[in-house]
Amino acid sequence: MQKPNNIEDSWLIVQYQNGHKKALTLLVKRWHAKFCKRAFYYVKDAAIAKDIAQDSWQVIIDKISEIEDGNKFGSWGLAIVSRKSIDWLRKEKKDFENLKVYFEEENQISEPILKNTEIIQKLRKTIETLSLQQQIIIRLFYTEGYNLQEIAEQLNLSKGTVKSRLFYAREKLKLKLKYRNYEPSKSKS
Repeated sequence: MQKPNNIEDSWLIVQYQNGHKKALTLLVKRWHAKFCKRAFYYVKDAAIAKDIAQDSWQVIIDKISEIEDGNKFGSWGLAIVSRKSIDWLRKEKKDFENLKVYFEEENQISEPILKNTEIIQKLRKTIETLSLQQQIIIRLFYTEGYNLQEIAEQLNLSKGTVKSRLFYAREKLKLKLKYRNYEPSKSKS
Protein backbone atom coordinates (compact mmCIF):
# COMPACT_ATOMS: atom_id res chain seq x y z
CA MET A 1 0.00 0.00 0.00
CA GLN A 2 1.31 3.44 -0.93
CA LYS A 3 1.57 6.18 1.64
CA PRO A 4 -0.63 9.25 1.00
CA ASN A 5 2.48 11.49 0.84
CA ASN A 6 4.02 9.29 -1.83
CA ILE A 7 0.84 9.43 -3.88
CA GLU A 8 0.79 13.22 -3.68
CA ASP A 9 4.47 13.37 -4.67
CA SER A 10 3.77 11.09 -7.64
CA TRP A 11 0.83 13.22 -8.73
CA LEU A 12 2.86 16.44 -8.45
CA ILE A 13 5.73 14.95 -10.45
CA VAL A 14 3.37 13.79 -13.21
CA GLN A 15 1.74 17.22 -13.26
CA TYR A 16 5.13 18.92 -13.55
CA GLN A 17 6.24 16.53 -16.29
CA ASN A 18 3.04 17.44 -18.16
CA GLY A 19 3.97 21.13 -18.08
CA HIS A 20 2.23 22.40 -14.93
CA LYS A 21 4.99 24.53 -13.36
CA LYS A 22 3.00 25.21 -10.19
CA ALA A 23 3.34 21.51 -9.30
CA LEU A 24 7.07 22.06 -8.77
CA THR A 25 6.32 24.93 -6.39
CA LEU A 26 4.10 22.64 -4.34
CA LEU A 27 6.76 19.93 -4.36
CA VAL A 28 9.34 22.42 -3.12
CA LYS A 29 7.00 23.56 -0.32
CA ARG A 30 6.54 19.94 0.74
CA TRP A 31 10.22 18.99 0.73
CA HIS A 32 12.49 22.01 1.08
CA ALA A 33 12.49 22.14 4.90
CA LYS A 34 13.23 18.38 5.02
CA PHE A 35 16.11 18.85 2.59
CA CYS A 36 17.51 21.70 4.70
CA LYS A 37 17.27 19.56 7.84
CA ARG A 38 19.05 16.66 6.14
CA ALA A 39 21.87 18.93 4.94
CA PHE A 40 22.13 20.55 8.39
CA TYR A 41 22.52 17.08 9.92
CA TYR A 42 25.79 16.78 7.98
CA VAL A 43 27.21 20.31 7.85
CA LYS A 44 25.93 21.83 11.14
CA ASP A 45 25.53 25.27 9.56
CA ALA A 46 22.08 26.57 8.61
CA ALA A 47 23.23 28.90 5.82
CA ILE A 48 25.33 26.20 4.20
CA ALA A 49 22.51 23.68 4.61
CA LYS A 50 20.17 26.03 2.72
CA ASP A 51 22.75 26.43 -0.05
CA ILE A 52 23.09 22.65 -0.33
CA ALA A 53 19.31 22.25 -0.46
CA GLN A 54 19.17 24.84 -3.26
CA ASP A 55 21.91 23.03 -5.20
CA SER A 56 20.04 19.77 -4.70
CA TRP A 57 16.86 21.29 -6.10
CA GLN A 58 18.75 22.27 -9.22
CA VAL A 59 19.80 18.64 -9.73
CA ILE A 60 16.26 17.46 -9.01
CA ILE A 61 14.75 19.92 -11.49
CA ASP A 62 17.26 18.85 -14.15
CA LYS A 63 16.45 15.15 -13.66
CA ILE A 64 12.78 15.19 -12.63
CA SER A 65 11.68 14.33 -16.15
CA GLU A 66 13.52 11.00 -15.81
CA ILE A 67 11.61 9.88 -12.71
CA GLU A 68 9.44 6.90 -13.48
CA ASP A 69 8.28 6.06 -9.95
CA GLY A 70 7.22 9.23 -8.16
CA ASN A 71 6.59 7.22 -4.99
CA LYS A 72 10.34 7.20 -4.43
CA PHE A 73 10.81 10.96 -4.82
CA GLY A 74 11.45 11.55 -1.11
CA SER A 75 14.21 8.99 -0.74
CA TRP A 76 15.68 10.00 -4.10
CA GLY A 77 15.71 13.70 -3.18
CA LEU A 78 17.12 13.06 0.30
CA ALA A 79 19.86 10.90 -1.22
CA ILE A 80 20.84 13.79 -3.50
CA VAL A 81 20.97 16.15 -0.52
CA SER A 82 23.07 13.65 1.45
CA ARG A 83 25.55 13.21 -1.41
CA LYS A 84 25.82 16.98 -1.92
CA SER A 85 26.38 17.46 1.83
CA ILE A 86 29.12 14.84 1.92
CA ASP A 87 30.72 16.37 -1.19
CA TRP A 88 30.64 19.77 0.52
CA LEU A 89 32.29 18.33 3.65
CA ARG A 90 35.04 16.71 1.57
CA LYS A 91 35.69 19.92 -0.35
CA GLU A 92 35.58 21.99 2.84
CA LYS A 93 38.14 19.70 4.46
CA LYS A 94 40.44 19.94 1.44
CA ASP A 95 40.04 23.73 1.18
CA PHE A 96 40.53 24.07 4.93
CA GLU A 97 43.82 22.14 4.78
CA ASN A 98 45.03 24.24 1.83
CA LEU A 99 44.13 27.47 3.59
CA LYS A 100 45.73 26.27 6.79
CA VAL A 101 49.03 25.71 4.96
CA TYR A 102 48.68 29.11 3.27
CA PHE A 103 47.92 30.82 6.58
CA GLU A 104 50.88 29.18 8.33
CA GLU A 105 53.23 30.22 5.50
CA GLU A 106 51.90 33.80 5.53
CA ASN A 107 52.21 33.91 9.30
CA GLN A 108 55.90 32.97 9.10
CA ILE A 109 56.63 35.56 6.39
CA SER A 110 54.84 38.44 8.10
CA GLU A 111 56.05 37.73 11.63
CA PRO A 112 59.01 40.21 11.64
CA ILE A 113 56.77 42.97 10.29
CA LEU A 114 54.10 42.40 12.93
CA LYS A 115 56.56 42.67 15.83
CA ASN A 116 56.99 46.40 15.19
CA THR A 117 54.46 47.57 17.73
CA GLU A 118 53.04 46.27 20.95
CA ILE A 119 49.45 46.96 19.86
CA ILE A 120 49.78 44.97 16.64
CA GLN A 121 51.39 42.13 18.56
CA LYS A 122 48.53 42.08 21.07
CA LEU A 123 45.99 42.11 18.24
CA ARG A 124 47.83 39.31 16.43
CA LYS A 125 47.86 37.14 19.56
CA THR A 126 44.18 37.77 20.10
CA ILE A 127 43.40 36.85 16.48
CA GLU A 128 45.31 33.60 16.98
CA THR A 129 42.87 32.63 19.72
CA LEU A 130 40.02 32.60 17.18
CA SER A 131 39.10 29.48 15.25
CA LEU A 132 41.17 28.88 12.13
CA GLN A 133 38.15 29.60 9.90
CA GLN A 134 37.65 32.96 11.60
CA GLN A 135 41.37 33.74 11.38
CA ILE A 136 41.32 33.03 7.65
CA ILE A 137 38.32 35.29 7.02
CA ILE A 138 39.82 38.09 9.15
CA ARG A 139 43.12 37.78 7.26
CA LEU A 140 41.49 37.73 3.82
CA PHE A 141 39.25 40.70 4.62
CA TYR A 142 41.61 42.98 6.55
CA THR A 143 45.13 41.95 5.56
CA GLU A 144 44.61 40.81 1.99
CA GLY A 145 41.88 43.36 1.25
CA TYR A 146 39.39 41.02 -0.40
CA ASN A 147 35.72 41.96 -0.34
CA LEU A 148 32.97 39.62 0.90
CA GLN A 149 32.11 38.32 -2.58
CA GLU A 150 35.75 37.53 -3.39
CA ILE A 151 36.19 35.71 -0.08
CA ALA A 152 32.98 33.76 -0.71
CA GLU A 153 34.30 32.65 -4.10
CA GLN A 154 37.70 31.66 -2.69
CA LEU A 155 36.24 29.65 0.18
CA ASN A 156 33.31 28.31 -1.84
CA LEU A 157 30.79 29.76 0.61
CA SER A 158 27.78 31.98 0.17
CA LYS A 159 28.36 35.71 0.64
CA GLY A 160 25.93 35.63 3.57
CA THR A 161 27.94 32.91 5.30
CA VAL A 162 31.17 34.91 4.88
CA LYS A 163 29.47 38.05 6.19
CA SER A 164 28.12 36.16 9.18
CA ARG A 165 31.47 34.53 9.99
CA LEU A 166 33.24 37.88 9.69
CA PHE A 167 30.69 39.48 12.01
CA TYR A 168 31.09 36.77 14.66
CA ALA A 169 34.88 36.85 14.35
CA ARG A 170 34.86 40.62 14.96
CA GLU A 171 32.51 40.24 17.91
CA LYS A 172 34.79 37.62 19.48
CA LEU A 173 37.79 39.86 18.88
CA LYS A 174 36.06 42.79 20.57
CA LEU A 175 35.18 40.68 23.59
CA LYS A 176 38.64 39.16 23.87
CA LEU A 177 40.42 42.49 23.48
CA LYS A 178 38.10 44.13 25.99
CA TYR A 179 38.68 41.28 28.44
CA ARG A 180 42.47 41.40 27.93
CA ASN A 181 42.59 45.13 28.51
CA TYR A 182 40.30 44.99 31.52
CA GLU A 183 42.08 45.33 34.81
CA PRO A 184 39.95 45.48 37.92
CA SER A 185 40.46 48.70 39.82
CA LYS A 186 42.50 48.27 42.93
CA SER A 187 40.51 49.23 45.94
CA LYS A 188 42.21 50.99 48.82
CA SER A 189 41.25 49.79 52.25
